[in-house]
Amino acid sequence: MNGSFLLIIIIGILGMLVQSRLKNKFKKYSHLHLQNGMSGREIAEKMLADNGIYDVKVISTPGSLTDHYNPQNKTVNLSEAVYSERNAAAAAVAAHECGHAVQHAKSYAWLQLRSRLVPAVGISSKLASFLLIAGIFTVEIFPQLLLLGILLFAATVVFTLVTLPVEYDASNRALVWLEEKQMVTNKEHDAAKDALKWAARTYVVAALNSIATLLYYVNIYNSRS
Repeated sequence: MNGSFLLIIIIGILGMLVQSRLKNKFKKYSHLHLQNGMSGREIAEKMLADNGIYDVKVISTPGSLTDHYNPQNKTVNLSEAVYSERNAAAAAVAAHECGHAVQHAKSYAWLQLRSRLVPAVGISSKLASFLLIAGIFTVEIFPQLLLLGILLFAATVVFTLVTLPVEYDASNRALVWLEEKQMVTNKEHDAAKDALKWAARTYVVAALNSIATLLYYVNIYNSRS
């Protein structure tokens, strides 16, 4: 148990370092202005059009690094800075989120699987938190409670793992499009690639943290049940 708890701490520190690095990268590349002069919104709209997607809207959403694609209402939601700015960081994020829209349009298998998991994970994650805490206190007299919590939490672990290919594929689609359509210079493309690389690593850390947390509870169950 001590070993798995230590692993959680190490991964937590790693996560903070990756987040800090990501913010620094986006700050750096936000000063690299695009030679084509296009904003994040314009980049997104062109990528959608180039992929024959006309039923997806590009809208602005409050906050920083709040960018996401919503398959329910078919919207590419860009944070205020990304939506209006004309730099390599904005181009990278806008194209990445459109990569998810392309996945949706092409029925990308991993995205479909993740979408199916969302309702179940939403319920299981809430129940798991309660069952895990209650299960720890009652593990010696009622270990089945902790085991149920572990099984429900395992669903969230699966979700974080399924998210990885979805995010990496969206970035690959974005970078290929930026290059093939000559939307950016070589320097701007390298910046976009570096920014998306660090963004993807946040999902890797999240997956590792979920696995480490699962092992922590499994160790408690094995040692006390």
